[in-house]
Amino acid sequence: MSSTQWTERYADALMNTFGPPKLILARGEGARVWDVDGREYVDLLGGIAVNALGHAHPRLVEAVTTQLQTLGHISNFFASEPQIALAERLAGLLGTEARVFFTNSGAEANEAAFKLTRRTGRTRIVATKGSFHGRTMGALALTSKQAYREPFEPLPGDVVFVDYGDIAALEAAVDDTTAAVIVEPIQGEAGVIVPPRDYLPAAQRIAHARGALLWLDEIQTGIGRTGAWFAHQHPDLVSEPVVPDIITLAKGLAGGIPIGACLATHGSGKLLDPGNHGTTFGGNPVAAAAALTVLDVVGEDGFLARVSEVGERPREVGAADPRVVETRGAGLLVGLTLAEPRSAEVVAAAQDAGFIVNGATPERIRMAPPLVLTDADVDAFGAAWPGILDAAGLGRTGGVA
Repeated sequence: MSSTQWTERYADALMNTFGPPKLILARGEGARVWDVDGREYVDLLGGIAVNALGHAHPRLVEAVTTQLQTLGHISNFFASEPQIALAERLAGLLGTEARVFFTNSGAEANEAAFKLTRRTGRTRIVATKGSFHGRTMGALALTSKQAYREPFEPLPGDVVFVDYGDIAALEAAVDDTTAAVIVEPIQGEAGVIVPPRDYLPAAQRIAHARGALLWLDEIQTGIGRTGAWFAHQHPDLVSEPVVPDIITLAKGLAGGIPIGACLATHGSGKLLDPGNHGTTFGGNPVAAAAALTVLDVVGEDGFLARVSEVGERPREVGAADPRVVETRGAGLLVGLTLAEPRSAEVVAAAQDAGFIVNGATPERIRMAPPLVLTDADVDAFGAAWPGILDAAGLGRTGGVA
């Protein structure tokens, strides 16, 4: 069947929550995907920072297949070896005592963390403008974008929003009624916004001075995305060590198998008692086995250094063209700011040229490709980028042609 026929079937069968699909994809390998018409694309979005090892990675395929031959699902009345081992590995990567609650997604990890903060006896959450934490009701209450919020208000919680990266705003907002401060180390949905290096350490100091928890949403930035295991550990992103009380993870953790995790340190993992929260599929042995394999691969010698190295190249491609006025990010989380708000046109032109990118905002392009992106993939993008901007209507000297 052609992509047109598949799109018609999609429209008749699925809710219109995402609009018409941009492509009907059939298969992938590494950082490349093919649609049902046989056309090839370089995937510079990676399922929105999810496919850490790319598509059809042989070790991930083997891990999932092997696990399915033993245990597929057992419920949380019981435990499995992969679930326990994964919790231990994640705590080890943090370098501190931690308790873990596994979920199926990032939004669910944030829901678990939201409930955990209520166990402090406080209800107030300080979040940031430009934030994105998920679409479920609790996670949406922490997300600032009004277009997402308005159709579903009133939303849960006692949440206030302050300017991202503004330490003085945090100082003014956090008080002794605050349960937690929630921050993304880099804002992804807002277009890859990187705060000052002293921001996260200041957030920790301010939260703890008021008896509040510091909650870092590392759903997009965690598990090697920035060239470090966690963005809050990256020396280029923080001026001094940060050890958050809560860390939420998902996306790249299992390389495309649905998983999320809420990690709690400093004793806060003991706040949730039996019966306080639950999940049917969280900690699923197959997802846990996949995540352990991702950790094995990302932990190999030189892998994270390679993420940092190859991640510089898309930013260099962007910076070389005057129609890109700013580049941002760390590792393989890349933001390019266009001279004019034509990201939708750039996304369409890129797809026509065989590249998948994301328009995070009208003027910002976001890329979060597989961590196994090759030099050849980047070379192809670099060769095509000027023509993509031409086709999107951006003039050679900046601005619209």
